[in-house]
Amino acid sequence: MKLLIASVLASTAAAKQFQCLSQASSSLNMVNELELGATAPLGVFDPLGWLDSEPESFERRRAVERKHGRVAMAAITGCIVHNNGIHFDGYLSPSAGLKFEDVPQGVDGIRAIPTAGLLQILFFFALVELAWMPASDYSGDYGVGWFGDDIKDPDEKARKLNAELNNGRAAMMGIMGNMVVECMTG
Repeated sequence: MKLLIASVLASTAAAKQFQCLSQASSSLNMVNELELGATAPLGVFDPLGWLDSEPESFERRRAVERKHGRVAMAAITGCIVHNNGIHFDGYLSPSAGLKFEDVPQGVDGIRAIPTAGLLQILFFFALVELAWMPASDYSGDYGVGWFGDDIKDPDEKARKLNAELNNGRAAMMGIMGNMVVECMTG
């Protein structure tokens, strides 16, 4: 009960802090990263106080959150598709005689992929991380736009970035829950 009361008080304080921050936003036609992802009732969710103690690392943490959210959205989509019995035609590994439909569902599916396939996946991740979407680019804008469109209106851009952050957070929780349940139930 004490924990519930403390969490309600903390979320109320954070929401009030966000209201002050949103009122102080500039009119420079830009999107304020601190306001993105700050939704009611939590507002700016910073339970460890890193915004005050380490403000210089906020931009990096936000970029990492955005990237992890994008990966989690792809992962949960893949789980939903695969668990509904939708598979690619053909072979995952022709030399091993492994078809896509032979890969088991869930977490055990990674064990069915041959070593050469896992290395290809890791090399692709490295290419994306180092060349296409470098970790040093904190903007989250990797030149692909929103379905190819560059969003000029700052309000629309903020709304879409908020949706991306919140959907990414939900996907991170969803994929973790999915993996835990599949490990528990098999």
